[in-house]
Amino acid sequence: MEKKVRVRFAPSPTGPLHIGGVRTALYNYLFAKKHGGDFLLRVEDTDQTRYVKGAEDYILSALNWCGITPSEGVGAGGDLGPYRQSERKEQGTYKKYVDQLLESGNAYYAFDTPEELDEMRLRLKAEGGDSQQYDSNSRNSMKNSLTLSKDEVEKRIAGGDKYVVRVKIPKDEEVKFKDLIRGWVVVNSSNLDDKVLFKSDGMPTYHMANVVDDYLMKITHVIRGEEWLPSGPLHVLLYKFLGWENEMPDFAHLPLILKPNGNGKLSKRDGEAGGFPVFPIEWKSPEGEISSGYRESGYFPEAHINMLAFLGWNPGTEQELFTLEELVQEFSLERVGKSGAKFDPDKTKWFNEQYLRAKSDDELAKLIKPLESNADDNLLIGVCALMKERVSFVNEILEKGKYLFEAPTLYDAKTVQKKWKDDSPQIVADLIAIFSNTEFNNEALELAFKTYIEEKELGFGKPMIAIRLAITGEGGGPSLFEIMELIGKEESIKRLNTGIEKIKKETVA
Repeated sequence: MEKKVRVRFAPSPTGPLHIGGVRTALYNYLFAKKHGGDFLLRVEDTDQTRYVKGAEDYILSALNWCGITPSEGVGAGGDLGPYRQSERKEQGTYKKYVDQLLESGNAYYAFDTPEELDEMRLRLKAEGGDSQQYDSNSRNSMKNSLTLSKDEVEKRIAGGDKYVVRVKIPKDEEVKFKDLIRGWVVVNSSNLDDKVLFKSDGMPTYHMANVVDDYLMKITHVIRGEEWLPSGPLHVLLYKFLGWENEMPDFAHLPLILKPNGNGKLSKRDGEAGGFPVFPIEWKSPEGEISSGYRESGYFPEAHINMLAFLGWNPGTEQELFTLEELVQEFSLERVGKSGAKFDPDKTKWFNEQYLRAKSDDELAKLIKPLESNADDNLLIGVCALMKERVSFVNEILEKGKYLFEAPTLYDAKTVQKKWKDDSPQIVADLIAIFSNTEFNNEALELAFKTYIEEKELGFGKPMIAIRLAITGEGGGPSLFEIMELIGKEESIKRLNTGIEKIKKETVA
């Protein structure tokens, strides 16, 4: 019988959650749901020096906004907790397995000071070696339990000397594992260093805690970013050393999310330079620095998720718009690429536009009501109907459709200069008289307008621009006659009369 699929998203609370992290969480969530499994959230706070206040709450809020909520873990509970590594450390969870590695000879104590480590690297560099790391070659010249007597080691530990526990990587062995995205990964152990697993303060490093937690939490698939690929061989060895080879999860390393130009990993700085967010929701640092988020920038969470899904995965069809439920049905690791995915700010905005346009006028009116609380509900519905095909974000309905709520006080200078002619005031006056005696709906107004320009043998452009300028102050926009029907007869006639008085051929300041 196959094991139940169990995956985890394991961020560190060191700051805001980058969209690369959200993408990792999303792919884990989709994989778990596709296979009827569990999606866990584990907080990996082993590095207490980098802990940032508020970061954990931010992670929970961000995942909640995205709609990818964990079924187990921090914020959700579960039977295999605690789900914060600092709490597991307090229970002595990791020391037990570190002691096991020490007893089996797969790890050792090391007492080297930072200065001695620097000296070692400089010495190896001067000798012209390919490596300046603490490994199977250099460890025999350092201060550790492989070179010191047992009594000396015990004396140092009893005396409170600072130490770390390092993994003892075997020399010249082939370490391999099958990555579900990249195929077989094969590394010679001589290229690996003796990573620190445990510190004398009782806190494990990422590598030790990660493997122990995945084993104890019965994780079946580790789906994580490409940056962890070099750690894969070490983790495979730890499973072997601890006797857990048969319980080792399958690995899948996701491609990087690249800058829009494709040169390097997408960063916060790229977002600041390009005017787009790289975090799901706004982040305020303990120092008060604010970083923009997709939520605050007006993106729908479903558009944000849809965009992220395509940064590395493709469905193999032409379909681009997916609900979260559809993504669950269609997602597979086989369709995740190996190469980095370029972030496209314009495509990201396009996704939001599609979701905005798919919403009913009534839904959009409810969203803008808090921003225009005094407006009539029917007016808001009409405004949304006119504007939703012309905007990318909900707030732009009000910003770009300002003239639907109030008469213009300024008129587009370039349009006035180019399109407002000497006879424009007379044309507007003629149309005021005609519209005053016309049934005030879109079809009737358009028919009256066309009848007038045919009788006067006028082209369509000049009279249309003249009345559009007077009504909206702008040279383009939605159907003018629909605008006039929406704002009503009295307001339309008033604006046309005002326009004759105020619009001049020269630029209006």
